[in-house]
Amino acid sequence: MFKTLSTLIAGVNARSEDRVRDAFAIELIDQKIREAETSLKAAKATLASLIQRQRSEERQRESLKNRVTDMMDRAQEALNKGRDDLAAEAAQAVAQMENELTIRNETCDRLDQKVIRLRNSIEAGHRRIIDLKQGAIQARAVRREQAIQSKLSSTIGHTSNVEEAEELITRVMGRDDPFEQSEILCDIDRDLGHETLTDRMADQGFGAATRTTADDVLARLKNSNKSA
Repeated sequence: MFKTLSTLIAGVNARSEDRVRDAFAIELIDQKIREAETSLKAAKATLASLIQRQRSEERQRESLKNRVTDMMDRAQEALNKGRDDLAAEAAQAVAQMENELTIRNETCDRLDQKVIRLRNSIEAGHRRIIDLKQGAIQARAVRREQAIQSKLSSTIGHTSNVEEAEELITRVMGRDDPFEQSEILCDIDRDLGHETLTDRMADQGFGAATRTTADDVLARLKNSNKSA
């Protein structure tokens, strides 16, 4: 008996919830659109921050390239004048800067990819909101038509259209953000990449070198000096 009563109460509550959703469908659609616009605004702010960081990294990268070029010129001049000690010191500095430049290049590449993905996500979200607003306009038109037909006692067969439209709009709003999923996958790939292990093994002579060393720079300078 108790189980039967519980089932009946649950059924009544479900029907009551459906009636409330039907009664305030337009308001719920508008609220979902406002939430989507808020999310889109936050995404735009994030994109602006990423672009700002991207430009800053590019400026620092160009400055580092200029420093490498300048130091190489100074090292070459020191070698030409027999100051191997200064040339070795300059080579060490160049090696460090070139390794830093490699990291900054990778950072700039990652930022470029993030900016592209987020920009595409924002554009898709913007189009989706436009579609939702069009759907809301259509839903209001349907609701007005229903009200008129209700007064004429001829509403049979038309309520299903509104319910289907509401369900479709709710489904669109409830989809997962593909940009967030791609970011999570990128984080997983970086954790599984073992980039640090590759660098350590290369330093010990296992496999191809992954970073520039002072010896590499000195060798280039000496070869260049011989060929000159």
